[in-house]
Amino acid sequence: MPADKTHYMFEVAVNSPRRHGETAVLFWGEGRPTEGHGIGPTIHDYYLMHTVVSGYGSYTINGKRYLCGAGDTFLIFPGVLFQYAAADREPWHYIWAAFHGHRCETLLQQLGWTPDRPVMHGAGRKTFSLYRKLRRALHRPARAAFADMEAEALLRLLLLEIARADPEAPPAARPEHPPRQVVLQAMRWLELQYSRPISIAELSKSLGYHRTHLSKLFRQSVGLSPMQYLMQLRLERAKTLLDGRWTVEQVASAVGFSDPLHFSKQFRKRYGMSPTAYRKHGGAAGGGSAGQGD
Repeated sequence: MPADKTHYMFEVAVNSPRRHGETAVLFWGEGRPTEGHGIGPTIHDYYLMHTVVSGYGSYTINGKRYLCGAGDTFLIFPGVLFQYAAADREPWHYIWAAFHGHRCETLLQQLGWTPDRPVMHGAGRKTFSLYRKLRRALHRPARAAFADMEAEALLRLLLLEIARADPEAPPAARPEHPPRQVVLQAMRWLELQYSRPISIAELSKSLGYHRTHLSKLFRQSVGLSPMQYLMQLRLERAKTLLDGRWTVEQVASAVGFSDPLHFSKQFRKRYGMSPTAYRKHGGAAGGGSAGQGD
């Protein structure tokens, strides 16, 4: 028996704690429309993607009509006029997911999904498995907060899998960043990793830039090499820790020095006194030049 006069089968699961964030799932659904059943022309205020399991239909956006069959996924964009309809013969069976969030547009563009390229192809078993997991996540009202977090994670995996499966997807390429953005990435990386052994080679590889190019940009922007900046970070952090009850050896280890003597030497070179003297004088250390390095 059909769910109503427009569908042979229809199911929907709503994400009740509707959030506003980077990406948030609104609802999941699955349906088998009757022959010729369609939606629109209309506009939504959220993203809505449909992946065709079987059968056929058409999707129209910006005046262009796309014929879709099994494995195709078409995406509806917020604020963009669209319409879609099941075929008169072999109407499609599809699964859908609706979502919104301030990071959605950026994520979709990174995957090559835009109103000018609204259909992706090649969805298979892994895609449908992720849709089913999303359905199960939204059917857990007793654990709504956890279900919401799980749904968001599954949505990102689902978007990535659909883009990866598309044989016509443009080759992934690292976007070009202006020099200042490259330097800010490097600074942030060092600020988060300073407490462990680091080399310029590791930094360059992690960010995807040649070490010579990265070092040149960094020095031009900051006035220091990446390793000099790292030394400065470590010693500034060490000053803070020396105000506490840590031993000099513990402070040295905490800020990335494996040798306490090397730490003391670099500290004296920068601040004009040893770590022990700095602590004894209540932190009254003067300025100095940045530590040297590669």
